[in-house]
Amino acid sequence: METKIFKPTDVAQAAQLIQAGQLVAFPTETVYGLGADATNVTAVKQVYQAKGRPSDNPLIVHVADVATVERFTQPLSLAAKKLIKAFWPGPLTMIFKLKPAALAPEVTGGLMTAAFRNPNNAATLALIRTAQTPIVGPSANTSGKPSPTTAQHVYHDLAGKIAGILDDGATKVGVESTVLDLSGTQPAILRPGAVTAAEIEAIIGSPVLTEQQHVGVTEVPKAPGMKYKHYAPDAQVYIVDQVTDWPQALTWAQRQSSSVGVMATNVILTNNQIPANCEQFSLGNDIQSASRELFAGLRHFDTETDIKIILCQAFENKGLGAAYMNRLNKSAGQTHFSV
Repeated sequence: METKIFKPTDVAQAAQLIQAGQLVAFPTETVYGLGADATNVTAVKQVYQAKGRPSDNPLIVHVADVATVERFTQPLSLAAKKLIKAFWPGPLTMIFKLKPAALAPEVTGGLMTAAFRNPNNAATLALIRTAQTPIVGPSANTSGKPSPTTAQHVYHDLAGKIAGILDDGATKVGVESTVLDLSGTQPAILRPGAVTAAEIEAIIGSPVLTEQQHVGVTEVPKAPGMKYKHYAPDAQVYIVDQVTDWPQALTWAQRQSSSVGVMATNVILTNNQIPANCEQFSLGNDIQSASRELFAGLRHFDTETDIKIILCQAFENKGLGAAYMNRLNKSAGQTHFSV
């Protein structure tokens, strides 16, 4: 099929496709999502097919208001209401218990819970309102590959497989939303993102579990990113843990028989001699820019070069750095550079 590119002024056309059961990728502040009517089982099944996504990997439901969430969920807790007031619209996804048969098992992975998010992007909020339905929205990429942060990334992966892409430029955060499970006895972060555990605890006044990001082979995950391979380019990624490790890492890269990709901040790129067989990709100046550029860099080396090895800079595993390192570790298969 033809994949049409829509501008934010074309929201009505994109919404008509959603209403017709078609797939339309949409922008958020984190990454681009692959949208379908969350109440249309046939459309939701097409999302899994287009991505090549495992059917037990649940989808996040994107909404334009709290009233839509309350149509499907059991009564929201006081903690949930506080978090909604503090962080919506924004990069926080929350998992709630559902009313019986509220959403199809294709959306929930067969669970009695579902994840909801109110994205901070005007074009997408308008899309949801105009379509008059909540929209599922996993990342708009081939399953397992780096998430898309531009419409061009989406087009590369899904052209001919989906009806349209709503193009609102590059995303601002660059890593997917924090996923917070509020369906159990204690709030738990299942996927770190831009909203941190400390920020959540400050709002709800109680501790949040943070080491809940993996499930077993036979378990059904409550959120994306907990079970299956994610964010991985074709090249092997090596994580360079310390600033002081870079001279040795670059010496090692120089000895390789093929070109090596180097993803690092400007300080690293400026203060080290980069070998001639290395191609640089700047992660900017800090963790904010690095998170925004991480997937773009992985995709650059994946799609625009023949590079088979990538050296990528680590950051401290706290705050936004926890989200960055979560994605980087999965991209690298937990592989760290060592002499």
